[in-house]
Amino acid sequence: MIRLLALGAGFAACCAVSALAQQPPVKPELARGQSIAAQVCAACHAADGNSTAPANPKIAGQFPEYLNKQLGDFKPKDGKKPARESPVMTGMVANLSAADMKSLAAYYAAQQLRPSAAADKDLVALGQKIWRGGNPAKNIPACSGCHGPAGSGIPAQYPRLAGQYAEYLGAQLKAFREATRANDTNGIMRGVAAHMNDREIRAVSEYAAGLR
Repeated sequence: MIRLLALGAGFAACCAVSALAQQPPVKPELARGQSIAAQVCAACHAADGNSTAPANPKIAGQFPEYLNKQLGDFKPKDGKKPARESPVMTGMVANLSAADMKSLAAYYAAQQLRPSAAADKDLVALGQKIWRGGNPAKNIPACSGCHGPAGSGIPAQYPRLAGQYAEYLGAQLKAFREATRANDTNGIMRGVAAHMNDREIRAVSEYAAGLR
């Protein structure tokens, strides 16, 4: 009898797991994302994702997969530090569920980007050179290899950088270089930024800001 009960319990557990596996993935709800954006995110990123402060990234038109990953990375998991540390963003996402983050990412991805612009022509020339061809002498690969010639990125793999604030991009490259940001897949960006000096970082950031 005990054996039969055990077998029955095991069968029920398997059925439950199978049922969960067959459930369709949660679909994002744009209205839900818009509501969260207005209540939680608008102060820093604006309601439509076009931040007016260079320290805060423009997230309008960014790939939803990338936005969703970043939101998840700001959350601590299993008692460990977040994959991407930011006291501000960790607080912002603390009460967001997985469905909330997916909806928020989808909402901002659907917004129209109002791009930034390059400000330093001399740096742009150097930035263009690095973006298109890298610097083989310093083991710096071309940025276009992952982010595209026009900075449009590769969906679900590498983010769109065209039109982003140069100040924000520069800060992130320095964070990768110093390994204070370490949520890049396989350490790719840390490996690239490690070979870049401040001028090269500013140059690439300026050039990306002017891409369309």
